[in-house]
Amino acid sequence: MDLPGITEVADARPVVWRAGDAWRAGDAWLAGGTWLFSEPQPGLSRLLDLRAFGWPALQAGPDGLEIAATCTLAELSRLRAPQWRATPLIGQCCHALLGSFKVWNAATVGGNLCLALPAGPMISLTAALDGVCTIWNTAAAPRRVPVADFVTGAGRNVLAPGELLRSIQLPAGALGCQTAYRQISLSPFGRSAALVIGRRSPADGSVVITLTAATVVPVQLRFAGLPSADDVLTALAAAEPRYHDDVHGSPAWREAMARRLAVEVRAEMAAS
Repeated sequence: MDLPGITEVADARPVVWRAGDAWRAGDAWLAGGTWLFSEPQPGLSRLLDLRAFGWPALQAGPDGLEIAATCTLAELSRLRAPQWRATPLIGQCCHALLGSFKVWNAATVGGNLCLALPAGPMISLTAALDGVCTIWNTAAAPRRVPVADFVTGAGRNVLAPGELLRSIQLPAGALGCQTAYRQISLSPFGRSAALVIGRRSPADGSVVITLTAATVVPVQLRFAGLPSADDVLTALAAAEPRYHDDVHGSPAWREAMARRLAVEVRAEMAAS
């Protein structure tokens, strides 16, 4: 889509580094642009290109995996890290975004998080693995926010004007866990209506079950050991999730699917 209101596409570095330029009303960060160019953007006049930074897409180390905000889904899906048991989960979540190869090679992990749609599979992946966002601010020091707290509502996040998502850190402890994955949509190729990921630690047997897509914000249920099915449903009810409502599923149906998938995830972890 043409964006006739855009009068300038500029290097983002001078704005971030406050090197003679400044964030102003009408600015937007540009990474892959798959959403930005998909619909009208009234009020925008300048795009600030983050690709000029040249951030490495993925950096693996003893502490875990750092994913640059500009890392594309195609780059993330090609990660091979057999030292981490949770690596297959990365591919599962990437395939939950049913886009063409053009979208996969342009859409970014950071863009998926910042768009903050309940069905965002990169939100599902990084929240389930206890990811932490590093946020840059053009007027203050960087700050770190857990992914589970980064999304504040459907289409809303914690970023203030002038702030940008720099990267997401996935800790090695979470990446080393056994995982279980369940996803459902109203149609075979539809947007996720419920996505549930379980994670079980080989160190202490603790379990984390993360619900997304069905809920407006990520919901995490934490257990010291393997819970029973009743324990899972009791904890889910106590969390009082806000279930999403749109054409991809009613709140009542999403709740029923979230309950069912959470129990299935628990059963898979118990059987492994």
